[in-house]
Amino acid sequence: MPEIQVTIAIPTLAADARLADCVRSLEAQSRRDFAVVVVDNSGQRLARRRLDGGENLQIIENDANRGFGAAVNQVFGRSISPFLATLNDDAVADARWLDELLAAMESRPDAGMCASQVRLMASGQIDSAGMLICGDGSSKQRGHLESPEKYLAPADVLLPSGSAALYRRAMLDEIGGFDEDFFLYCEDTDLGLRAQWAGWTCLYAPRAVVDHAYSHTAGRATPLKAYYVERNRLFVLAKNFPARSLLKAPFISMVRYGWHFFFLLRGRGAAAQFREDGSGGMHLAALVIRAHWSLLRNWSSLRKKRRAIRQTARLTPESFRKLLRSHAIGAREVAGL
Repeated sequence: MPEIQVTIAIPTLAADARLADCVRSLEAQSRRDFAVVVVDNSGQRLARRRLDGGENLQIIENDANRGFGAAVNQVFGRSISPFLATLNDDAVADARWLDELLAAMESRPDAGMCASQVRLMASGQIDSAGMLICGDGSSKQRGHLESPEKYLAPADVLLPSGSAALYRRAMLDEIGGFDEDFFLYCEDTDLGLRAQWAGWTCLYAPRAVVDHAYSHTAGRATPLKAYYVERNRLFVLAKNFPARSLLKAPFISMVRYGWHFFFLLRGRGAAAQFREDGSGGMHLAALVIRAHWSLLRNWSSLRKKRRAIRQTARLTPESFRKLLRSHAIGAREVAGL
């Protein structure tokens, strides 16, 4: 039995046929020095009924949905491998996925994170080739809906999508794991920005290919997703953005809201998808207000976390602002996706 180099964490809520496909894709990997841990958040032991077991496969069963970040942290706390991978339960990994991720990381000791080339299962277009950040804390997938042919070159990117990522244990030991207060969405953005503050970089491995069904569990534009994405981008902002950037963020948010309204009228973007799924504009506005209220209620905790990040930072605020600008996405682009 080879020494375990990578522990792969797969949180699941639905634990349906997609999960079985995901695990089967890992059984076909070109290397064997990894363990797979499925974290069943269903509270009903669905994963055990779906999966037949397999080499180096473990299942953690939670009594209730603890969220993505908490599930991954459970796996990390039980592992001793030098690398931790995260994979969505509706993703299917190419046979050389782990090989390519590890090859990239081993070539750069300063890299604490590695992003996959995640493709949309239905169309073959890019889902993510790393992540981009907007000035109001919103994060979006780099290359989303573009051709994979445009993203064949390795690159330094801001951070990986947690749907298919590799993290170095030394980095996680230093900065801590996922912030469990996020529950769903944007926890990968927060972790990646904290890592950048600490001086770690992120690589993009274009040949580490994963096909992703995309929001298979939570849906593309549900009220649940709309609330947590809006609330958690505020958490990302409060914890990670330099003071000068915080002053600009509300104005950028207003521009983004304006573009959401513009695209809503034209049947485009997330706001239009939200309406198509049966929710109206007033419902969306209420979710935004609720998200801001949650920011106020959690401000004391967020301020403490912000202070802790700055106390161990290796980047200056100006260097961090420059980093954000080099991996930026505009408010209009965010609203249009």
